[in-house]
Amino acid sequence: MPASESTCWSVIRAAAAGSPKGRADLAQRYLGVVRAYLAARWRGSALRDDLDDATQDVFVECFRQGGALEAAGEGCVPNFRAFLYGVIRNVARRFESRPVRANERLTDIASDEASASRLFERAWARAIMAEAARLQRERAAERGTEALQRVELLRLRFEENLPIRAIAEQWSTDAAKLHHAYALARQEFRTALFEVVAFHHPGSPAEVEQEAAGLLKALS
Repeated sequence: MPASESTCWSVIRAAAAGSPKGRADLAQRYLGVVRAYLAARWRGSALRDDLDDATQDVFVECFRQGGALEAAGEGCVPNFRAFLYGVIRNVARRFESRPVRANERLTDIASDEASASRLFERAWARAIMAEAARLQRERAAERGTEALQRVELLRLRFEENLPIRAIAEQWSTDAAKLHHAYALARQEFRTALFEVVAFHHPGSPAEVEQEAAGLLKALS
């Protein structure tokens, strides 16, 4: 979704206004982040059994009348990522404070706000990277076989940690040619990443680039 046509704020405003499509779009975009964060926050805890209910409660809190999204939809929230983290954290604390859990030892992350914040940043960064990868693949499918091969090249290089020379041997192709394709694939991913970042974090090109750099740092 090109940033010039829509941003996260147009989706948020539609969801806040009660649009079923807007709410479905918002839930689809951020469900993975919510669930991944809560799953990591409660790792090793019996609270993992509450993961589905807590994830649902985050969106109930957002969508209910007078709920969290109304403030966001009215332009009172400068940064949606921080806003979403606040909603998730409040829901998590509500589950953690239930009397039945009083004697349960939670993970250090659940009790350490700095660690919890870093955990959320990583969950957010992973979701943005996955969305950028999907966008790159969609664009590659439109461009044809060579573009799709470049997407696979990135996957083999980063997910399977194969060096270019090993991939060249697998594909029976010239390593120098593959290095060129690899550089092009990285540029295509960078373009997709900046487009996704601009959707979730609208701003000037310099601000988008800075945000993208921050996401990469969160994953390091």
